[in-house]
Amino acid sequence: MLAHALAAVIALATGQVRQPVPVLPFPGQTQTYNIIQWDPNQLPRIYERTDQLPLTDEEVAKLAKAGFDEAQLVKMIEQRRCACDASADGLIRLKEAGVPKGVLDAVSTHALRPNRALDLLVTLDFTGESRTAREGFLYFFVEDGEVTRVFTANLPELLARQNQHETMVDRSDILRARTVRRIQLAGQVPLKTYGPHRVMVVASASPTLTHPSQLTGAERAKAQLYTFDYPRSSLQSLCRLTAGYKRDAVLTYKWNFQGSRFECEWN
Repeated sequence: MLAHALAAVIALATGQVRQPVPVLPFPGQTQTYNIIQWDPNQLPRIYERTDQLPLTDEEVAKLAKAGFDEAQLVKMIEQRRCACDASADGLIRLKEAGVPKGVLDAVSTHALRPNRALDLLVTLDFTGESRTAREGFLYFFVEDGEVTRVFTANLPELLARQNQHETMVDRSDILRARTVRRIQLAGQVPLKTYGPHRVMVVASASPTLTHPSQLTGAERAKAQLYTFDYPRSSLQSLCRLTAGYKRDAVLTYKWNFQGSRFECEWN
């Protein structure tokens, strides 16, 4: 099952009118992470998809109700595994749905391990031959139950160093050539709660933000909001965050934050 939590694309063209984004009630308790400390040599592996995806709780209960016998269900689970809730509450729900004991044993044995974190690939594209970012810090706020997790990147420090996964992309066209400096970082976002999560991506000149409530009105106006549904278990937990910067028309030695894109897939 491929789930695109959200594929909202913010236009990177200049001149777009943006409406201020209200500060959502992210939890007051926060944890902050500096993503430029992530290992740029460990980009996430893309898993090969199998022809048959793992069964879910609902599918196991549906097959049992449809009359598939215990041996058939156990074999299916052994072959395909099960993206099921194998906790005590999850097994009780399956039992109440009429799933046989032998199938419950198979679910407990072959269920995919619960997700504890998602892999995040961050791609930063700097278009034009500039030297530094006008807003020196990129923030990524993630709501996680009672905690707001705060990921930040110090762009001057990032741009001043040689990064392992860094490329120069020449997007030439008939009229003009555009040079794009692309930097990629990868790490893990620890998440303890399952289900819907809210995300905010914003550029700021402040190095000390710990909560979205500290954003200025101008920063909120350029922020992007996303939501994604975090499954209890999955074959992979891969999200991609892309942020775009473009050379300022007046201060040509600086890049301006233009927008972002955020999407996830769980398979």
